[in-house]
Amino acid sequence: MKKLVLLGLFIAINTISIAQQGWKWPEDVETAKEKNALYVDAVKSKQYATAQAPHQWLLDNAPDLNESLYINGAKIYEGLVDAESDPAKKVALQEKALQMYDDRIKYFGDEANVLNRKAFTAYKYYKGNKSKYQELMTLFDKTFDMNQAETLDNNLMAYMDVVRRYKLSGGAITDEEVIDKYGMISDVIDGKIKTGRNVPRLEKIQANVDKLLTATVTVDCQFVEDKLAPKMRENKDPKMAKKVFQLMLSAKCSDSPTFVEAAEIVYETEPAFGLAKVIALKHASGGDMNKAIEYYTQALELTDDNLKKSEIYLSMSQMYASNGNKSAARTNARKALANDPSASKAYTLIGNLYMQSYNDCKAGVSKVDDRLVFIAAYNQYKKAGDQNAMNSAKEQFPSIEEIFELGLTEGQSMTVGCWINETVILERRP
Repeated sequence: MKKLVLLGLFIAINTISIAQQGWKWPEDVETAKEKNALYVDAVKSKQYATAQAPHQWLLDNAPDLNESLYINGAKIYEGLVDAESDPAKKVALQEKALQMYDDRIKYFGDEANVLNRKAFTAYKYYKGNKSKYQELMTLFDKTFDMNQAETLDNNLMAYMDVVRRYKLSGGAITDEEVIDKYGMISDVIDGKIKTGRNVPRLEKIQANVDKLLTATVTVDCQFVEDKLAPKMRENKDPKMAKKVFQLMLSAKCSDSPTFVEAAEIVYETEPAFGLAKVIALKHASGGDMNKAIEYYTQALELTDDNLKKSEIYLSMSQMYASNGNKSAARTNARKALANDPSASKAYTLIGNLYMQSYNDCKAGVSKVDDRLVFIAAYNQYKKAGDQNAMNSAKEQFPSIEEIFELGLTEGQSMTVGCWINETVILERRP
């Protein structure tokens, strides 16, 4: 019996201990519990003015009671701020709300997490007050430094806006430092996007961060070339290269060799279909076919999407066509169609190749044979559904006289020679 009593006493003591875990009640426990119950009930019903007095008693008499004292305290004073119309009182309540975060850190630590929450509240209260911009800048710098990839989404755009406001109000920050902060913020957004969560929202945040940058410093081609490109070249830093690439794209500097240089550095560490395609297109337009083919080939290897593959083959076809290699251009246009039968541009491109082959392929022996290239072109335009091109090609068909002179008949099959090497049905022009 005595053992049972002792066991019951042990269980009771242990239960009380567990129930009080995380709580540090003052000497006047009963009053403290009463005040705690009163203010918590008021917070739950959003009666923040009612919650203020019992909450303040606990702040005065049991400041290390429990972390919830400051979590709820922030709710109380932020709610009171929203309801207050008197400017002076509103400011006092704002300061009290922010003090809740500072005291939470003082008594319970967890500074990075708490600052992450305090920062956006401070931004809301201070963004219209120039005298607070230095304080905001310091707060966001520290918050971002402590949280990095864990920085809350709301704080990312707010941080860039703080940078903008601080810079434009005469704050001690250089253009290069603005760019550095922009780069750090963008890196965090990029990392969050790669997780696959909240992508549309994060892309919108990045778009706004980009706009805030251009509203803060004049980001033109010369700025990037002079200030950032040299840093990128020092050690081929992919993060700096990504900044250069993004900023040159934003400033419409994509024709610069530096743009391609930056893209290739980024591609080395982050190979991606879109990037390979961009690099290939730039090399193609610059006349470097070997480099273009290299990156087009890599782009094909980086996707299983047939539509994307079709885009690449069509781009390769256009490149070969512009360099006069009609056979290779047609081969790639056909590959584009194999991956996407609806790619009408590929049919049009082949039709154009045939139309342009008249002078190259004509033998001068038979006007009918020489003009078969136009029938071949017409057939391609027809598949593309390009009526204007069809009409242009048909105007170049052999005449009925030319057909009769050679003893030929409309409707008979004939072979187009030269590199085209296709069979067509003989038709006359209108």
